[in-house]
Amino acid sequence: MSKPFPLPSGRSVTAVAPAGSGAGHWAGSPTAIQEDDDGSFVVAYRTRGGTGPEDPAATVIARSDDGERLHTVATLDKSRFDAMSMERPALVRTDSGRWRLYVCCATKGSKHWWIDVLEADTPERIAEADARTVFAGDDSLAVKDPIVQRVDGGWQAWICCHPLDEPDEEDRFWSAHATSADGLEWTWHGNVLEPRPGRWDARGARLTAVLSDGRAAYDGRATKEENWFERTGLARRVGPRFEQDDGAPVSIARYLDVAPLREGGYRIYYESPLPDGSHELRTELVCA
Repeated sequence: MSKPFPLPSGRSVTAVAPAGSGAGHWAGSPTAIQEDDDGSFVVAYRTRGGTGPEDPAATVIARSDDGERLHTVATLDKSRFDAMSMERPALVRTDSGRWRLYVCCATKGSKHWWIDVLEADTPERIAEADARTVFAGDDSLAVKDPIVQRVDGGWQAWICCHPLDEPDEEDRFWSAHATSADGLEWTWHGNVLEPRPGRWDARGARLTAVLSDGRAAYDGRATKEENWFERTGLARRVGPRFEQDDGAPVSIARYLDVAPLREGGYRIYYESPLPDGSHELRTELVCA
């Protein structure tokens, strides 16, 4: 019998509340790493304050001794990248122990997104680092919400892709895979998780967490109207691709991230909707 995937259970706590009420006021889309030496956590997440050009979006890096109480150590405002908005970052340690933050940014006056990387000795210094574009997208494709992992012999990433070929239909999405020797120059290997016509994920399928044993979580939705209110589904890796589990979504959370713990088990972070339309960042401990 396969292990149960670490999912929200109702025992979570609020790690970051939204700055305001109503749709578009969101704290979430997290990525987290547990430190090897002391068991503390470094968490990066996105904040937004609306859905229009005035949205004061930013990527925040925080430290936490217990994984629940977060202390901000760096903030990367969207103006740092001359971007219209920001979404899910990816936080990774290099082989030498340095820190990399992959941030996704929205192009002004467009539905296009791109992904930059910044690198520093410590999380506190990432905001001072130079940004380098690693996934540029193009006129026909927006790229965002990366999962980036170090693996034997290099790096791998899963990228959420939005086609830009049909006006007012750019919310459609799927997940593609890429590999790299250094985490900077990438080779694409095609789509690995796609929407399923007629199902609850017919409009999109975005990987949010991939475990070492091939189990995965993804965000999906059926319609354009469900944009920003995706739900969590489960998938498993079969060769280079992922196969969705049958059945309904397993959570109303989105952007579920899973941090394996050195003592076993997991700490999960995710974006959870509130009754007023805002979203908050929540976390909980899940036993192995």
